[in-house]
Amino acid sequence: METIETIIIGGGQAGLSTSYHLKQLGREHVVFEAAEKPAHAWRNDRWDSFTFVTPNWTIQLPGAEYDGDDPDGYLPKEEIVAYFERYIEKYDLPVRFKTSVLEVAPMDGGSYQVKTEAGIIQARNVVIATGSFQKPKIPAFASNIPTDIQQLHSGFYRNPAQLPDGAVLVVGAGQSGLQIAEELYQSGRKVYLSVGFAPRAPRRYRGRDVFAWLVDVGFFEQTPDKLPSPKARFGANPQLSGKNGGHSLNLHQFARDGVTLLGHIAGADGGRVTFKSDLKETLARTDKAEKDICAMIDKYIAAKGIDAPLETLPELQDGYSAEEVTELELKSAKVKTIIWAMGYTFDCSFVKLPVTDEDGFPITQRGVTQYPGLYFVGMNWLSKRKSALLLGVKEDVESVVAEITK
Repeated sequence: METIETIIIGGGQAGLSTSYHLKQLGREHVVFEAAEKPAHAWRNDRWDSFTFVTPNWTIQLPGAEYDGDDPDGYLPKEEIVAYFERYIEKYDLPVRFKTSVLEVAPMDGGSYQVKTEAGIIQARNVVIATGSFQKPKIPAFASNIPTDIQQLHSGFYRNPAQLPDGAVLVVGAGQSGLQIAEELYQSGRKVYLSVGFAPRAPRRYRGRDVFAWLVDVGFFEQTPDKLPSPKARFGANPQLSGKNGGHSLNLHQFARDGVTLLGHIAGADGGRVTFKSDLKETLARTDKAEKDICAMIDKYIAAKGIDAPLETLPELQDGYSAEEVTELELKSAKVKTIIWAMGYTFDCSFVKLPVTDEDGFPITQRGVTQYPGLYFVGMNWLSKRKSALLLGVKEDVESVVAEITK
């Protein structure tokens, strides 16, 4: 049996950051990545016109902090992929591609047995960096929809030309759903948008990108114990876009532009899709979230005595005057495509130890589990709101590496 001191499962930003630190310290390790090439999520699960939603200056992986000439811009997809390719090459990180991990199980003596499609490896330490976005989320009732309606998850959407002619139903109003819906209706498609609750934030506010303000006010330093419930850590990120230099996304503007807004999707039976009558309630929550975010920034500016121009955001109301639609006959609405933009789920069941809570989320202290040598990095809200972000993944990684090398 091959023996390696540390196995890192997942070659995304968290796994590669862990590898960087171990490589700098001269510690034996390997990264197992299921995909064939680097930056799988960015390369294969994003549409053609995708850009970072956070500004370029938030790229802070160890040894490769952003130093380009456009810190306030938003890298396009191809440059994001190139960044990760260069990172692996520059530091000669030991990544084994096309290596899927099937099981992690404890062994006598404190080691772990890591089973892959290529064989079994023994490791003293295992760092699980598979992230929070592993499996596309599509409701079971999608199987009731007629087969002549094309269905795809947002991770498989590329561009409007990819889709058959006709209207499109987009289900989900987080960052992906809204950006895809916007691209579709701006390309001339009729779009129906089933919304879920995701907070809205202005792209820029009082002279700065909102992300810069949120970093300063400590928004991303929030810890899980401040959440109203453990399930709140699965909530959507603020509605924003980095496309065309970055801009705000507003459901009321979508309604003004001709998008038909719908409440939460409820079910499907043949060619009929039903929705909850909660559109206006959802819009109200989204509007309030933006006001709360701006009020938090205003309070910080006043407390610090910062010279920032006053700003009053436009209060659009178009969504409230829209007709409440609770049923959609796909054929009569000429809908030929449904895009499921409901996010992803994750699964830690391949770890054969009781390491998760009732929601399936790993129980750790800054990424360190109760089992010596077993760690998690790169998941939303692992220790802070920023735990999975390029801006903040390094903190949990450093905690885990310190534990491995102590």
